Amino acid sequence: MRGMAFKAKEFRYAVDLDEGGTLRTEDETALELDPAWSPEHLLLAALVRCSLKSLSHHGRRRGVEVANAHGSARARFAKRESDGRYAAVECEVELDVRLSPQPGEEELAELLAKAERDCFIGASLTAPPTYRWTAG
Repeated sequence: MRGMAFKAKEFRYAVDLDEGGTLRTEDETALELDPAWSPEHLLLAALVRCSLKSLSHHGRRRGVEVANAHGSARARFAKRESDGRYAAVECEVELDVRLSPQPGEEELAELLAKAERDCFIGASLTAPPTYRWTAG
């Protein structure tokens, strides 16, 4: 295998926003949002969903199912000192999950660390999220 180049996996997503405010995915799945949902709210919703999806992925690989899960996220947006631009400067995520079977302490810590590391949304933020997990 020496000298062989490996191409890294890549994922592509697309969203279209029509004049009426409806968002559609690349397969035309619609998401109609109340105007009260700001782009910042959508980012936080994506962070919670991505974190849980990442945990489910790593759990499945270990034979652990996420039987029940919910969470919340909060962020503070302000001018960054580094460049004077407004951005998320603090972000907190709280997740409550029920796993089956319940992994041991060491395996649980490893699963949660991988879920945080591999959440694409969290990894894309310049201010890394702070996670608080409740797992049972």
